Amino acid sequence: MTISVKLKDVWRGFQENHPTFAEFIVFFVLSNLITVLQLMLMPILKGIFLKTALADVSFQILQAGHNFDGSPYYIFDYPSGILAEGGGGGLAYFLAVQLTLAVAQVINFFAQRNVTFKSKGSIRRAAFWYVVAFFLITIGAAALQGLYKAPVYNLLINTWNMGTAGETLADMISMLINCAVSFWVYFPILKIIFKK
Repeated sequence: MTISVKLKDVWRGFQENHPTFAEFIVFFVLSNLITVLQLMLMPILKGIFLKTALADVSFQILQAGHNFDGSPYYIFDYPSGILAEGGGGGLAYFLAVQLTLAVAQVINFFAQRNVTFKSKGSIRRAAFWYVVAFFLITIGAAALQGLYKAPVYNLLINTWNMGTAGETLADMISMLINCAVSFWVYFPILKIIFKK
């Protein structure tokens, strides 16, 4: 008996004895692989979009109160201008973020449905609820982003004077925080959506 056959037998036994924990492990591995994909895709899309006039188009919607300084607090807050020059990336940055998330979520939907949860339920119903969850989680994560985005970008770009390298690092930190929030929220939701 080869090592791979032994490992498969051990894994099958583990899955039978601890089905939810086994799903969580698979969910964790797939989520991390998809996060790596996002970390590779985001700079590419951002580079493409920021070379367009979309960087000069402000995208600030869903005002939810005010910041400590009295300025409006937007859930989606992407003022015009290049980040390294004090702007917020505008519509270009927003589109790069959202397209990266959309690609990752399409892959995540099928990977989690077929590999993690091995769901045989209605794909239409699951897709509908997945999209609903995606929008709610995206809005929640965007609202949370307002608490850490500006300080992180300011620290890395201006205070530490890292310029575009600081911007890239801040992008990665922001994306990792977003992925971590999504990770902990998605598992229980997907367990309900992807019924066997």
